[in-house]
Amino acid sequence: MKKDHPIPVILSFLAMILMVLLFSLVSSRIWREKPEGMPEEKIIHIQKNMSVREFGEKNHLPPQVLKKLFGVSSTGEMEKRISEFGLSLDKIRSRAGGYMILASEKTSRNWFKIRFKFVLWVLFLALAFVLMLRGAVTPGRRKWLYLVSAGLFGVILGSDPGPMGTVKDGIALFGSHRVIFTPRLVAMGVLLFLGVVANKFVCSWACQLGVLQDFIFRLNRNRKDTRGIIRQFKIPFSVTNNIRVFFFLVFAFVSFVWAFDLVEPVDPFKIYKPAMIGTVGGIFLAILLVSSLFVYRPWCHFFCPFGLVSWLLEKISLFRIKVNYDTCISCEACSRACPSNVMKTILKRDDIIPDCFACGTCIRVCPTQSIRFAPGPRKKPPEGKFKKREGKTNQAAIQMESGMDQI
Repeated sequence: MKKDHPIPVILSFLAMILMVLLFSLVSSRIWREKPEGMPEEKIIHIQKNMSVREFGEKNHLPPQVLKKLFGVSSTGEMEKRISEFGLSLDKIRSRAGGYMILASEKTSRNWFKIRFKFVLWVLFLALAFVLMLRGAVTPGRRKWLYLVSAGLFGVILGSDPGPMGTVKDGIALFGSHRVIFTPRLVAMGVLLFLGVVANKFVCSWACQLGVLQDFIFRLNRNRKDTRGIIRQFKIPFSVTNNIRVFFFLVFAFVSFVWAFDLVEPVDPFKIYKPAMIGTVGGIFLAILLVSSLFVYRPWCHFFCPFGLVSWLLEKISLFRIKVNYDTCISCEACSRACPSNVMKTILKRDDIIPDCFACGTCIRVCPTQSIRFAPGPRKKPPEGKFKKREGKTNQAAIQMESGMDQI
């Protein structure tokens, strides 16, 4: 059987998903992962004649929280009645609930694992960064990097923290409880900063769900990673981004109005917590993973809140995919090999540039080494660059690619 045949693609896909689920099940039990979702709001016991101390004891609030809540500065003030502080019972109840939610968030986190994961993220991204600068990301090396990233940051270290959660959970928590969990805000800032340094680099190489989708997509590619074995599709960016923006707005609206996390029931990051996948989530996850064979990173393009924010920040990224039009021969091999529509837009600069996941495919297939991952703004092509001998040049390039695929 030929290597570029649909049956090996399907078998490899099924084996990959089975291994991820089985090993993630073991890993999540070792880490004793807790269920996803927003913290439950606890009942606040309060009466006007309570002292601050009694209020704290009744609701298990530590002295530091009581000091923030009522502005007390001495032990003697702890005996004052809560009615003496000029706060309504509803206000006190709301503030106390917020502090309890934040305390629950803090105690529920495995801070050792979180810190360890961030250190490994930085080291792994540094490796990918060097390889991209050198143009050394081959199809085989790319698959191995994705496999290691999914295994390390997903299977072994779990779904939390993940890039999406820093945005999604932050909005859901503020929408439902009107509180901000500062560590999550810091994590989001760090990940977005890394994405600004190098074009969408966290999504590209470190997001445990993103790299899994990318690896699945590459399973359905020929040996040169230039086209799909089973037909693959490039959905127009005007479609994917409009859906993503609409989904983000609906998610935010539901979070603020009904205090409900719309993503949580279908959260695909739960593939790394298999025991917590529900029926609806399981169906959605299956559709998403299968579609990853045919469409490049469907969750990232259609739904991911972090993906949307990082796409906006791509516009100011320091390192990005650039084209040297002095040596470019307008063959558009990079555009055809690109798994999405982004390289076509980068090359011709004739539309809004979609998400670029800096995968390096375009760099590898360029016959004149005119594409590189480098700092600085992108230049626009000379007028008429892609109109001269367009038909002949493209046909010659296609024939060259076909010949290479048969080698």
